[in-house]
Amino acid sequence: MTRIAIVDYGMGNFHSVARALQAAAPDQDIRIARQAADILAADRIVFPGQGAMPDCMRTLDMSGLREAVLQAAREKPLMGVCVGEQMLFDGSDEGDTPGLGLFPGRVRRFQGPAFEQPADSRAGRLKVPHMGWNTVTQTRAHPLWEGIAQDTPFYFVHSYYAQPDDPALTAATSNYGQPFCCAIAADNIFAVQFHPEKSTTPGLRIYRNFSRWQP
Repeated sequence: MTRIAIVDYGMGNFHSVARALQAAAPDQDIRIARQAADILAADRIVFPGQGAMPDCMRTLDMSGLREAVLQAAREKPLMGVCVGEQMLFDGSDEGDTPGLGLFPGRVRRFQGPAFEQPADSRAGRLKVPHMGWNTVTQTRAHPLWEGIAQDTPFYFVHSYYAQPDDPALTAATSNYGQPFCCAIAADNIFAVQFHPEKSTTPGLRIYRNFSRWQP
C-alpha cells in the first residue's frame, strides 16, 4: 500500500483533498501530514495551497515543513495544487513574495484590457478572481492526463497564475481573457492551478493517476 501525504501547513483545503484522494484511490493510505517526519516517511506528496501567496509562504515557514517539502520534491512524486503550484516558482507579484525556487518563473496577476472597467461605460469585463469551470488544453502527453479528454473543464479559483521561464515546463493551458499556464510537469513533479478536488470525475481521475504514477 502506498502512503500519500497531504502537506498541512495551515493554508489549504486539506480535508477536501483528502476526501477526494480517498475516493480516487481507496486502496492507498491517505494521510494529512503536519510533521516533517510524516512527509519524509510518505511515498508521494500532495502540496495544496489556498489564499494569498504571502500568507502561504509565511505559514509554510512557521510550520517548519519547508525543508521537508523541498526534500520530498527532490526525491518523490509530488503534486502541487492551486497556490501549491505557484509556490514552486521563484516568486510572485502578489506581495512581491519569494517562492520555493524549484522552477524559474514568476506568478503574475490577471490584468489588461479584458479585465478593466471603462470609466464611461457599464460594459462588463472579466472579473478577478477567475472563478468557475474552464477548459484545460493539454499541451503535451503526461501519465496524469491518462483517461482525460482534451479540453475537459476543471474548476478554478485564482487571481494569479504561474508564468514559467521555460515553455517546456507547461503541461496544459487555459484561457481567461488571455492564454495562461494551468499545469506544469517536470521529472517527479506535476502541479495544477485548478482544483481537482472540486472538479468531479476528471479531478478524481487526476488524483487516481497520481496515486499510480511512476516517474
